[in-house]
Amino acid sequence: MSEEILINITPQETRVAVVENGMLQEVYIERSQKRGLVGNIFKGRVSRILPGMQAAFIDIGLERTGFLHTSDISGITEDYVPEDQDDFQAPSIETVLREGQEILVQVIKDPLGSKGARLTTRLSIPSRYLVFIPDYSKIGISQRIEDVMERERLRNIIMQYRSSITRLAVGNEDNVVLYSAAREPEILAKGGFIVRTAAEGIPEEDIHRDIEFLHKLWDSTVIRAKNTFAPSIVYEDLPLVMRTMRDLVHSKIEKVRIDSKEIYQRVMEFSKLFIPEFLGRIEYYSGEHPILDLYSVEDEIQKSLGRKVQLKSGGHLIIEQTEAMTTIDVNTGAFVGHRNLEETIYKTNLEAAQTIARQLRLRNLGGIIIIDFIDMQEPEHRRQVLRSLEKHLERDHSKVAISELTSLGLVQLTRKRTRESLEHILCEPCPTCAGKGSVKTAETVCYEIYREILREVRQFDAKKLLVVASQHVVDMLLDNESTSVAELEEFIGRPITFQVDPLYTQEQYDIVLM
Repeated sequence: MSEEILINITPQETRVAVVENGMLQEVYIERSQKRGLVGNIFKGRVSRILPGMQAAFIDIGLERTGFLHTSDISGITEDYVPEDQDDFQAPSIETVLREGQEILVQVIKDPLGSKGARLTTRLSIPSRYLVFIPDYSKIGISQRIEDVMERERLRNIIMQYRSSITRLAVGNEDNVVLYSAAREPEILAKGGFIVRTAAEGIPEEDIHRDIEFLHKLWDSTVIRAKNTFAPSIVYEDLPLVMRTMRDLVHSKIEKVRIDSKEIYQRVMEFSKLFIPEFLGRIEYYSGEHPILDLYSVEDEIQKSLGRKVQLKSGGHLIIEQTEAMTTIDVNTGAFVGHRNLEETIYKTNLEAAQTIARQLRLRNLGGIIIIDFIDMQEPEHRRQVLRSLEKHLERDHSKVAISELTSLGLVQLTRKRTRESLEHILCEPCPTCAGKGSVKTAETVCYEIYREILREVRQFDAKKLLVVASQHVVDMLLDNESTSVAELEEFIGRPITFQVDPLYTQEQYDIVLM
């Protein structure tokens, strides 16, 4: 499988496209005026505690306060769980936080819609091969590293390095909660690590260099937190291009193409420090055509904004995003198959499973997702379709949990959402339909106007009335026999005049009493 990363740079926007076998799989967009917040660490202040929700609002200097739930407060589970697990009750939010308290928090979900950022006090800082967790004593290994010997090797590298260094612990000062509870000084100083998938097969010296880098970065973050006032940012994650090189580049990536000479040089400098083995695969793209026209990436981005996705067989998907969940409906469409109905349905569902996995990544759909596969009679067919979906979702960078296929052919899955979906980044609700996806017919609006006129003349004394509406509605009022204005005028005993406003949508109208 060939994989490439295309990076398009403009002064206002950066776009990153991940392409596998010539087909777009993922798109990341970052705008200079609206950078993502996930990973950033803030020194915030508790502005309000909500005992009923076991949560708090934290002022971190943004337009909306962030949301911190007790489940995201470090130490709640580790420090308070007694030996008798059955009697365990988590402490209430009031015993952990108080209004006005200053606290270090990290953004784990960008503000979505009307909701503020989701926060945690379980701070973590990633590097190329590791994630450093200051308030943590253990070493975790990515589940995608399956080789037992390699997992043990990586664990030993970190354990041996930790035991060979001595670091000073940083305590709590000036009412700033750096850690949720007292820990052993040595553990506080060294912290814990999660070994990332990219560390597989990496030499010991490179792992050591990453550990030192993360320790220095954390030390500078702590110093900045002590010397600044809340609310303020104390650690900012890398911009999108550098995050791409840190998080998305792996051994199977054949090329990274960048269409900006300046950014290309910065990426080369970054790579010399952190991924020198990858330098030969980074290219400056100076082609005549825009870089995202390669592999029809631009066209694929446009298609991903539509609700209908065509399958090669002739079937199609209908994808609907709502506030609560995303639904995906699978249809055979024009596909009639060659053998029998069950085989046609089975093949359509198999193709749909692969396409759905790609669309989830491409559109960055998160939260609850309901997939309505076409009903299958054969139990083996249902198992194969579910297995195919699971297989193709293995490549997803976000955490996905899948339920069993129900008798109705429904599959429920959850996909971790940390940033806005592609549609929410690129689009806004339609001003005409207000996001409904449909508008009232002109005839319906005509009858609404009739009812409103009757309501107005019963309440107010007016000699005549003026109706202001869209062109289509006014035309129907004047020309359609079923909406006779003359009859209405005779019924209310007052004349009615009409005025077209070209700025009015089909559902908008005003009735002026004169």
